[in-house]
Amino acid sequence: MTLTAAPPDDSQAKRNVAVLVAAQAILGAQMPIMFIVGGLAGQSLASNACLATLPISLIVLGSMLAATPISAIMQRWGRRAGFLVGSTAGAAGGVIGAYGLYLGSFPIFLLGSFLTGIYMSAHGFYRFAAADTASDAFRPKAISYVMAGGLAAAIIGPQIVKLTSQAYVIPFLGTYLAVIAINVLGSALFFFLDIPTPPKPAEDEPKGRTQLELLKTPRIAVAIICAMVSYALMNLVMTSTPLAVVGCGYTEGDAADIVTSHVLAMYIPSFFTGHLIARFGVEKIVALGLAILGGAGIVALQGVDLGNFFIALILLGVGWNFGFIGATSMLAASHEVHERGRMQGLNDLLVFGGVTFASLASGGLMNCSGGSAVEGWTAVNLAMIPLLTLAGGALLWLVLRPSDDPQPA
Repeated sequence: MTLTAAPPDDSQAKRNVAVLVAAQAILGAQMPIMFIVGGLAGQSLASNACLATLPISLIVLGSMLAATPISAIMQRWGRRAGFLVGSTAGAAGGVIGAYGLYLGSFPIFLLGSFLTGIYMSAHGFYRFAAADTASDAFRPKAISYVMAGGLAAAIIGPQIVKLTSQAYVIPFLGTYLAVIAINVLGSALFFFLDIPTPPKPAEDEPKGRTQLELLKTPRIAVAIICAMVSYALMNLVMTSTPLAVVGCGYTEGDAADIVTSHVLAMYIPSFFTGHLIARFGVEKIVALGLAILGGAGIVALQGVDLGNFFIALILLGVGWNFGFIGATSMLAASHEVHERGRMQGLNDLLVFGGVTFASLASGGLMNCSGGSAVEGWTAVNLAMIPLLTLAGGALLWLVLRPSDDPQPA
């Protein structure tokens, strides 16, 4: 008589996923808001047009620098504590950003952007939190479902911009006041999370691999490279999009609609990305994501009609989804529970380091690579080629090499 193992009980994981989906929808709405108004507000405050996207760069820099501390907080005090730190910083960033706009002070506005980056760092851990209590079979789906919560954020955020950007005499002041409310109200969700704090390892238990040893693991290294490239390219192009759209003679409303379509494309595939990973393997889905990102660049280089912007940004969102969720799933399955704090913090430090560089480059390429918005937009999209070559080469190397990576227990 053959005994069949009982299916894993993922009820706790599904409850946590529901909470994280709601957080992604409500708190996550501030991310498309920042990407729509950050560059435009920066352009109105900065003395040099090349610095227009510096507010977004400061958001990403804050996220990069906060990744390791936020991860350490979560490792010691749990996910809830880290997420509450993030939403508090997001509210503070909204307050200081609004004050900077009120004074017309670019440095103060940049400080608010930096604090917003701390929220963005905590937001990046939603996907890892979804995997904490999930079984091996449910893990890719849990990550994918949480990312799908961004669908609501993709609608809510741009609509808030449309309603609030010109609500006061000072442009975008009302938008930053709305960001404060989003963080204050959304933070209540985290009290419904039920994710155990990782136990402190006993003295005689293995301490796990060091950060250097983790980075030397081929599967982990390639996962980080693919996540970094997917996110950096998405940020590079999306940061420049509002500037390109308005610079080509379209309206802020057009820019908001294009970003809405982009963010929807980032998250709609999440309903089935996990299933695709389970069926076809994570490497194939990451490769597909990189190919679609390349397609986005090709479409963008064909012209600056609204249709080109819409199609390119939709492809950019889908490519990011497959590349980033696939790389996240690859990473989550490649380290032990007691390595989680150092590995996930290191991953986000490196990923957002790459994104910081991309956002800094975005403004310079867009505003300082020729005499027109069209020339700047062309430079932005051509910059995708070397990064896609790097990620594609790394993934191909992983697939072709003999597999001898240590697997987590």
